Amino acid sequence: MNIRDAKQEIIHTIEAYRARDGKGRPVIERMRQRPILLMGPPGIGKTQIMEEIASDLSIGLLSYSITHLTRQSAVGLPMIREEEFDGRKVSVTKYTMSEILAEVHHKIRDEGRTEGILFLDEINCVSETLHPALLQFLQFKTFANEPLPDGWILVAAGNPLWANKSAREFDLVTLDRVREIKVEPSLAAWMEYAENAGVHGAIRAYLELKNDHFYRIREDTDDPSFVTARGWEDLSKLILAYERQGVLITAETVREFLHDEEIAEDFTAFLTLYRSFLKDDALQAILAGRADGPIYERAMKAPFDERLALTVLLFDAFRNAPKEETLTHIFEFLRASFGEERELLLFVTSLTRNADTAVFLAEHPHEEYLKYSRLFLMDGRRQEILKKL
Repeated sequence: MNIRDAKQEIIHTIEAYRARDGKGRPVIERMRQRPILLMGPPGIGKTQIMEEIASDLSIGLLSYSITHLTRQSAVGLPMIREEEFDGRKVSVTKYTMSEILAEVHHKIRDEGRTEGILFLDEINCVSETLHPALLQFLQFKTFANEPLPDGWILVAAGNPLWANKSAREFDLVTLDRVREIKVEPSLAAWMEYAENAGVHGAIRAYLELKNDHFYRIREDTDDPSFVTARGWEDLSKLILAYERQGVLITAETVREFLHDEEIAEDFTAFLTLYRSFLKDDALQAILAGRADGPIYERAMKAPFDERLALTVLLFDAFRNAPKEETLTHIFEFLRASFGEERELLLFVTSLTRNADTAVFLAEHPHEEYLKYSRLFLMDGRRQEILKKL
């Protein structure tokens, strides 16, 4: 399952757990509300979607990395209490409240979050001493005698064994108490997120061109290399911040985020190409409907990577300042320069999957957008072009 579908499945689950019958009782009783276990390689957005889900549902979120917890912080510290049984006073061991549960109660008290998600990351890296208590928590939602407050739902995440040397496999007893959702990297799902999150256009254009460079992990060498979705997004934030300062990011800096020499060098070269379109007036001329012969000739003779870079730049320019006239000029330029091919498909797809432009087009129907969205998305033409891509 890709991360986008996993997000929707978690939302459905949370809504099912929150549902009440006519008498106000949970449709699924609390003990049968299995925690969700997200299993997938690092850097694909497991933590990110939890933040999105909490925001979408207007509920609280408390995240914990299980590797930072000891048995004492999770279960609580023992303390001695005097109690009387059959007239005889005895010392009884009780436990202070779990650090985790205490933080949930803080959320409820300080933020009024009576409903929320307790997210435990790297759960399959839990220590041997904490494992029995964790098993109890997964089934009964309690640490020691303290329950997870009503309205709060447990979600956990883990990495496969090959990605984390501290990880270990769950046994059948544990797996029989959770809903395991296996998540795999998906460029299509991430690109939809990237356009709405404002990921740098050079990264989006590059990954449209080099699909297989989106997520790569190599362990079969003395110096393991890796590139993840998290790396691309973090690199995007730095590029955008540097650009606001007028600073150009270097190849050495790119390598700090993309730990694969081939991909880092390739993207750095593409970034230089992408920037080249911003150094002249061609982009503004296209947006204003003033593209002349030399601009069209340059576009038509450009290799595919340059065409993709220009198409993404045009989309970002429209997204940042949507106008019907601007959209008309972009469609005229793309159709005249490239025909009804890959560039036009990329532009129409971007318009459709970006929330802001989709809302704009719903409020301002555009004849050419409707024409090409039907052409690309409702018949075999899209598949033909995707094969070429």
